[in-house]
Amino acid sequence: MPLLEKAKAIYKNWVEMHRNIPRAERFGIGTKIDLLFLELLELLRKAVYSSIEEKIKILDDAIVKIDSLRFFIQLLWETRLISNNQYTVLGTDMESLGKMVGGWKRGLISKTSAVKAEERKK
Repeated sequence: MPLLEKAKAIYKNWVEMHRNIPRAERFGIGTKIDLLFLELLELLRKAVYSSIEEKIKILDDAIVKIDSLRFFIQLLWETRLISNNQYTVLGTDMESLGKMVGGWKRGLISKTSAVKAEERKK
């Protein structure tokens, strides 16, 4: 699934950045971001293999993780622990991932709404 592959690629990029953060912050905010990424990857993997109703709930949780990641990545940048260029790359990737997850969720909602409308007609 391209969405999961995109998320993995963003995480791999983050791992490279994480290595260059000073030790104290690496084990603070760096670990927080790392855990959020891993939880997000797990949610996206679960969503791939879940029923439509479960997918929607899981994607809601994934959207919350993405929003948290955006917040902590911005904080990382504001404290000058990553460069402007790194922030731009990571921020753009997270924005794109958020749109993909949101689009997947909207597609599922419209799909289930259409199925429910058909069932009511019968």
